[in-house]
Amino acid sequence: MLSRGMARTISIVGAGRVGRTLGRRLHELGWQIGAVITRSAARSRSAAREIGGGTAHAGLTRLALGADIILLTTPDGTLAETARILGEMGGEECRGKVALHTSGALDRSVLDPLAQRGAATGSIHPMQTFSGRGMPKLEGVIFAVEGDSQARRVAQEIVRALGGISVAVDGRSKPAYHAAGALVASHGLALVEAATQVLMKLGFTRRRAAGALLPLMRQMLDNFERLGPQAAWTGPIARGDYATVEKHVRALEEYPPEFGESYASLSRLAGRVLSTKPAATLRELDRALNKKK
Repeated sequence: MLSRGMARTISIVGAGRVGRTLGRRLHELGWQIGAVITRSAARSRSAAREIGGGTAHAGLTRLALGADIILLTTPDGTLAETARILGEMGGEECRGKVALHTSGALDRSVLDPLAQRGAATGSIHPMQTFSGRGMPKLEGVIFAVEGDSQARRVAQEIVRALGGISVAVDGRSKPAYHAAGALVASHGLALVEAATQVLMKLGFTRRRAAGALLPLMRQMLDNFERLGPQAAWTGPIARGDYATVEKHVRALEEYPPEFGESYASLSRLAGRVLSTKPAATLRELDRALNKKK
């Protein structure tokens, strides 16, 4: 059983972008890295080199249970099967271990095969993007933590070591929590790229389009942080200029349908979450968005 102050050893199962980043940072902080596991020998050796420690293994091995903590960073779709196989391999050896996965949308129940054999189970998810190119910042990043009491304590210890901020979440709420992150990271990226393509069609180079949009985005985020959402809100809907909204709708008809559909959906979303009078704003928006030429 783990005890406070005990030297930590951690195995990493599925050492991809997230596993390599967390493993490398923890290794730099003095944590001992055990097994580093991926599907191929070449990838596991590459992961161990990038982490700076650990023993590379191709495919699941019970040696993962030689560490105090097993960090499962495999894709969501493989977590249940990974936990099942590891539980069958380890048997009673699972007892007293702490198993944490890093999925944003799944809770600890996906690790039930390990819990049934005596492991403490939970999850730890950093609200951060991992592109695989360079090490993302972890200091000050929010980590969602859930699980049984021992798993939560260990997860919180990891977060503190990384300089992050742990927030306890109900496992049943994780899909909504993850959707919030996707709205900003994944869908926000699609939004920026769509705006870039609009400007490029008008004759901008990609570099000039980025030069136009990035300062706009940075100022918007700065205003959001300093002033709050309502005070930071600008644009035609914020000032009640629905004639301009109509012009936008007509202009976007020259682009693939997803551009106009997204503009309409995002306009309604802005009316719902940013307007001080959402019902009235949405009524006006519906008229503008559906007005025929």
